[in-house]
Amino acid sequence: MNLNIIYDANAHIDSPVGVINLFARDNKLVGLTMGGEGLPSLGTATVISEAAKQLGEYFNGKRKTFELDYELNGTGFQKAVWAEIESIGFGQVASYADIARAIGKPLASRAVGGAVGANPLPLVVPCHRVLGASGKITGYSGGDGLPTKRQLLKLENIQAKE
Repeated sequence: MNLNIIYDANAHIDSPVGVINLFARDNKLVGLTMGGEGLPSLGTATVISEAAKQLGEYFNGKRKTFELDYELNGTGFQKAVWAEIESIGFGQVASYADIARAIGKPLASRAVGGAVGANPLPLVVPCHRVLGASGKITGYSGGDGLPTKRQLLKLENIQAKE
């Protein structure tokens, strides 16, 4: 995630995938990072406490979708990719090629991969549900990378190829 985002509040929580840092601006979630150190808290935003609550429910198997106010900042192409990722339901997957076709850019699988990797809100916009065309686990920029992706897929009972 690009930590050059502009935010006015942040906090961190502990989770099964390590520390999650949450960032908000104008009471909208604008960033989420997994792994590493928890950053010192700054400001307050009710969306952060709500995100922490909903993430806890997700990791405890009690939540399959997130209902949060958030803002995704990126290019038009990135936003189209992220919108398509948002439509992938809990326990389901899509390939980079599926997303490229869905946004009307069937030859843009690699560019889709770049947009997936730039997702500022992993988990909320569930990029861990994106796999290679053969169903193979591919890269993941969140947390510890592929081990984190495997852990999230397992949480959702998603079988993927190695």
